[in-house]
Amino acid sequence: MIAKLKGLVDSSGEDWVIIDVNGVGYLIFCSGRTLSRLPKTGEATMLLIETHVREDHIHLYGFFDAPERDWFKLLTTVQGVGAKVGLAILSALSADDIVHAIAAQDKKVLTRANGVGPKVATRILTELKDKAGAIALGSVGVSETGSTGEDAAPTGFGGALMEAASALTNLGYGRSEALAAVSKANKKLGGEGDLQSLIREALAELSTF
Repeated sequence: MIAKLKGLVDSSGEDWVIIDVNGVGYLIFCSGRTLSRLPKTGEATMLLIETHVREDHIHLYGFFDAPERDWFKLLTTVQGVGAKVGLAILSALSADDIVHAIAAQDKKVLTRANGVGPKVATRILTELKDKAGAIALGSVGVSETGSTGEDAAPTGFGGALMEAASALTNLGYGRSEALAAVSKANKKLGGEGDLQSLIREALAELSTF
């Protein structure tokens, strides 16, 4: 199973790129966001890879960073969201956009992506409302089989971060909302905020959801 490819950009199109790895060209499907971050033809790059094996094909999907790959894996667990729609969502929306849409249960934001109608958007909001926060903090809990544990603890989510999120849930906020807000607060504080600062900044973030 291919998990990462490092090589030279050979050519690219609307939703794909060919990476030359020691003379072998790999066709990789990507979101517009990842394609826009790739270097020029002939220059070196590295992509994280999700390999989908079917009876009639093997497709490679490439991602510039782990959060985008993790969102792809999570989105494609939702009924009606295949690989093509997953990439369309990641092309149209940033990770923060998706987290905020799920936290606010705003399906209109999700329908910006090609192939996402109201029914699919509603499924995404319903099925991922308890899982989005984990990705906001840099971890998914998606297994190799594609299953996602709702109660999986996000990697690196402990100490003041855990206490801040717990305080917010005690105030009545949902787990996804709390995790997303604490994540953004932590980034604003440069990863150096104490508990009170994290709670204060997270509450400010929640007021904008």
